[in-house]
Amino acid sequence: MRDTPSRALTAEAIGTFALCFVGILAINVDAISGGEGAASLASIAFAHGLTIMVMVAALGAISGAHFNPAVTIGFVATGRMTAVRGVQYAVAQLAGAVLASLLVAWLFGLDVVRGGTPAVAPMVKPVGAMVVEVVTTFFLVLVVFGTAVDHRAPRSVFPFAIGLTVALDIMATGPITGAAMNPARALGPALVSGAWANHWVYWAGPLLGGVLAAFLQHRFLMEHAPSPATAEHGGPAPAEERGV
Repeated sequence: MRDTPSRALTAEAIGTFALCFVGILAINVDAISGGEGAASLASIAFAHGLTIMVMVAALGAISGAHFNPAVTIGFVATGRMTAVRGVQYAVAQLAGAVLASLLVAWLFGLDVVRGGTPAVAPMVKPVGAMVVEVVTTFFLVLVVFGTAVDHRAPRSVFPFAIGLTVALDIMATGPITGAAMNPARALGPALVSGAWANHWVYWAGPLLGGVLAAFLQHRFLMEHAPSPATAEHGGPAPAEERGV
């Protein structure tokens, strides 16, 4: 079956939908179930990380499994994806996030969506929060390029590496900024719930961090992708391209 843009965009929407749906519910599991102590920072981190891990494994061959405008802008900035395709990817990602947030709101109410919207901690200045998002997204995109794009990396490692990077970033900075690392993950619930406080942090930080990491990998750390398909999708090169 021949790959088409519509399949790639559908994959991007599904993956981002899954991230937002699972992430919002994981944060609010106590409020929804009436339980106490079911949610923890570790469980929230691994809910996000495991979702990314399985969705990258399932959909990476179709779209490259960006699920994040900060990843996509890294591909565009380094010439690995056209600007038009990058905008299409971002629209699909944002649509998936909004649809997931709407579904959660319909099922469990706006308060749950509001509780799952990334927010800056009261004692943290917005500029400091932005820097935290720059650093955590830098780590994420660095790992994406180093494992999913660099054809020297083992083919099987990148879903685990990317998912675990999301988890470790959330465990380190979740209480500080919500550890969005992803404008779509912030916009979806914000748009549905109206929780717009410091929303610019979740665009400026991740997009800047994504571009910085992509340029570092592309210009200095890694070899250029051996084929246009590998460059755009971000998956490891086929065995024949790697001389295996």
